[in-house]
Amino acid sequence: MIGLILGTSEGKNILSKLNRYTDNIFITTATEYGGQLLENFKFKKLNTKPLVLEELIEQLRENRIEILVDASHPYALVITQNAMVACKRLGIIYVRYERKSILDKFKGNNNIIQVKDYDELKEELLHINGTILNTTGSNNIEKFINMKLNNRIIHRVLPSVKVMDKCFGLGVKTENIIAIKGLIGYELNCSFIKEYDSKAVILKDSGVQGGTEEKLRAALDMGIKALVIERHTINTENSFSSEDEVVDFVVNKLSLM
Repeated sequence: MIGLILGTSEGKNILSKLNRYTDNIFITTATEYGGQLLENFKFKKLNTKPLVLEELIEQLRENRIEILVDASHPYALVITQNAMVACKRLGIIYVRYERKSILDKFKGNNNIIQVKDYDELKEELLHINGTILNTTGSNNIEKFINMKLNNRIIHRVLPSVKVMDKCFGLGVKTENIIAIKGLIGYELNCSFIKEYDSKAVILKDSGVQGGTEEKLRAALDMGIKALVIERHTINTENSFSSEDEVVDFVVNKLSLM
């Protein structure tokens, strides 16, 4: 059986392409919502809750996974590390789908600042006078609270009850929340910056599929700083930035033709 970790739109594309050959697929997502998006796809088993390492190992063993495709988000570092460890322990072939970065297109622009982590981000934010637009998601809100900045921070998050409960539980005020599902286009990014008079936008290098280019172009055209949290790249043997290459690799390895 093929294992597939889904956390990106490309993961669904990979699943669709694999469905041309087989439905003998075990899928794991981090949320029930992720599972709900798979109604029109074919697979044998679906898990919709986060799995710690031992739980992942148990699921892979129980479902007799031969090859695991990791199409999780480029910033889901723990998931990727666990997947690699699990595959090594069980002797499973590990395959990574990795989104391409687009930061090279913006090299040399002084308004784009890359930071390695949230400690380095804080040092940069201390030089920002005014409102900050955070587009890194609800999982990182507590990190901003712990920075104890004097700036107003607007958090752009998914419009789900779970996310809203988390925001309010952390003391985030309603007026500092933009609840909207992406992808967000260039013009709307510009509108958010203008509406809140933002002086900086914080984002991840999530590739074209994650709306990174639209955020960067909006920030640059509006004359504000764009602070990009860098990826932690993990080198692995079977890593591809093409959906078709991932599918071809799996099909050839399992002789599905």
